[in-house]
Amino acid sequence: MDIVTNRPAAPDVNVPRRVLGSLLSSVSAGVVPRAGAPYIAIGRQDEITALLSDLEQIDAGGGAMRFLIGRYGSGKSFLIQLIRGYALERDFITADADLSPERRLYGSGGSGVATYRELMKNLASKASPDGGALPKLIARWIGQMQDELIREGVSAENPRFDELLGRKIGDAMRELEFLVGGFDFARVVTAYYRAYMEDGEAARERMSACLRWLRGEYATKTEARRDLGFAVSVIIDDDNWYDFLKLWASLVRRMGYRGLVVFIDECVNLYKITHRVSRENNYEKILAMFNDTLQGRAPGLGIVFGGTPQFLEDPRRGLFSYEALRSRLCDSRYALEGFKNLIGPVIRLRRLSDDELLALIRRITRLYATYYQWEARITDEEQIEFLRICLSRAGADSMITPREMLRDYMTVLNILMQNPEADFAHVVGQTVPTEPASAADGEDAWTPTPSEKKTEAQRRFSAEDLDF
Repeated sequence: MDIVTNRPAAPDVNVPRRVLGSLLSSVSAGVVPRAGAPYIAIGRQDEITALLSDLEQIDAGGGAMRFLIGRYGSGKSFLIQLIRGYALERDFITADADLSPERRLYGSGGSGVATYRELMKNLASKASPDGGALPKLIARWIGQMQDELIREGVSAENPRFDELLGRKIGDAMRELEFLVGGFDFARVVTAYYRAYMEDGEAARERMSACLRWLRGEYATKTEARRDLGFAVSVIIDDDNWYDFLKLWASLVRRMGYRGLVVFIDECVNLYKITHRVSRENNYEKILAMFNDTLQGRAPGLGIVFGGTPQFLEDPRRGLFSYEALRSRLCDSRYALEGFKNLIGPVIRLRRLSDDELLALIRRITRLYATYYQWEARITDEEQIEFLRICLSRAGADSMITPREMLRDYMTVLNILMQNPEADFAHVVGQTVPTEPASAADGEDAWTPTPSEKKTEAQRRFSAEDLDF
């Protein structure tokens, strides 16, 4: 291991205490922080640059799709949250969801539309970064239309102001009617606008019904017609939810935003589907998204999937088991190991270098000391020694992940802070074993025989099922 020890320390930054507390709690628990990710972003500069280039393409009216592929804990979800923050700062609208047995891209019984509902719940803008931005987007758009009318010389006191505003909204929505589902989508958004401009309980109920329809929460058209007050030919369901995602991408651009970026993580849950037909239906949905975004049929829409190498490469159950996707996503014969290629649709996350891991340890130390107002009793040499111990585990040279290293390191910091009599050498000797602990699925720890140590350690590293 070759670690550069004479690099200058990164300058201190002022992190809001609420964000810093949430960040440290997330890191300590081995989960991805939803806020504050840029404060511990180390490395991944090439990957970030590639994903930011996709944002430029979306802003220009194109589409983009990427697959972030890496082992459990390698930083896929962290990178997704990082890019999500960058997209919000650049005035994009974002939506994110984690797949699960109850949320898929395609499925009967509502498992497909459940993903759409999760995306709508997490719809975020720069003004609403934590999600729930749907009503605020429409309200902001109506305000922009009102300002445009005023700039055109129509006074807000003009008796025809509301009529002209309604006509302006209608003209904008008619541009969406040629898209699949666009007619009903335009009618519901227009109905929301009319209810928004009125007062009273009935108007608020109509607004609520419109939002329910836009979020895909109606099970039948009859129920939707009863609440909306007019008939709709479709509701958002398992079969058509992706079409409405494209409608949202078109609408947010008309609202003045730069595009819609959708992040779908934990795609390994598609790999885990045991029923072949159901699994291939989900992969067919991915193929439709891939073709639409790269052929220009989804302007203003970007989609980022996060998954493991098994999800991508397994020839029996991964994306490569579906020939149409395998032929599009497999590596070229000229993609030699050691050469990076981040222009293609698949981005494989490399292991962070030793220097980057050390920089991450030092960054966490400073943030921890700042939050707890504690002078960290761990020297630079001891931080290097901690990293050496982590890398001395069997298979760690290629398989160590930021999550497992940071969880161990946070434990060391917690013990040193709460036990003044403890020293680094004693704590590390107890909390950082030279062999990996049991897998993350909760099985009991055990001690392998010497001949089994390396094989078992490698198996356990690849069996972890958290994702930082």
